[in-house]
Amino acid sequence: MSLADVPGPRRVAATHERFAGKVWDVASDEVDLGGDRVVTRDYVRHTGAVVIVALDNDGRVYLVRQYRHPVGAECWEPPAGLLDMAGESPVDAAARELHEEADLTAATWHTLVDYYPSGGGSSESVRVFLARDLAPVPEDERHTREDEEADMVGAWVPLADAVQAVLDGRVHASSAVAGLLAADRASRDGFASLRPADAPWQRPEATRLTRTP
Repeated sequence: MSLADVPGPRRVAATHERFAGKVWDVASDEVDLGGDRVVTRDYVRHTGAVVIVALDNDGRVYLVRQYRHPVGAECWEPPAGLLDMAGESPVDAAARELHEEADLTAATWHTLVDYYPSGGGSSESVRVFLARDLAPVPEDERHTREDEEADMVGAWVPLADAVQAVLDGRVHASSAVAGLLAADRASRDGFASLRPADAPWQRPEATRLTRTP
C-alpha cells in the first residue's frame, strides 16, 4: 500500500453561502457520499497560505511573535502569509512575506512540508518553505507593518531550541510545529532530501483572491 492521500472530492448536491468575511468565507455543502448518504458539512473557504522557515548559516531560525485573536495569545511562529494575490506563485508569495515580516531576502528556496491545518473544517492548505542564503532588506526598502503586525517581535533562535520549545508545549502555532520539526528532520541528512520550491502541491483551488499586485 502506498501511503499517500488520495484526491477524490465527492459530488456536491448544493452549496449554501453562510458568511462572507473580510478574509475568508463560510459555506455549507450538501455532500453526496454515495449509497443514499447525503451529509451537510460546514467549512471555511480559505485561500491557502505559505510559511517560511528562514535558516541562517549559524543554524538559527527567524521567528516572530504575533497576536492571534482567536486563541487570545501572542504566538511565536515563522513568517507566514495568505495566498491572496492573483497570479502570484507560492514561492513568490513566500519571498514577499519574508520581506514584509522579517526584513529578509533569501537566495535559496526549497519545500519543507505541506499540510492541512484543519481538514475537517477548512479548505486551507499550507506549504512550508525553507529559505537559506539570507540577506537583510535595505532600510529604505523595508515594509511598513500595520494592525497586529505593527507590534510583532522578531528573534533569531537556534533551531534545536525552537524544536525543544515545541516539544515542551511552549510554542503552539501549527506553522511552528510543522515547520520547525520538518526543518529539524531535513537537517539530519544535510538537507539532501528537500523537494524543490515548485514541487507538486496537492491543494484545493483558491476560492477567494482579495488583492491584486
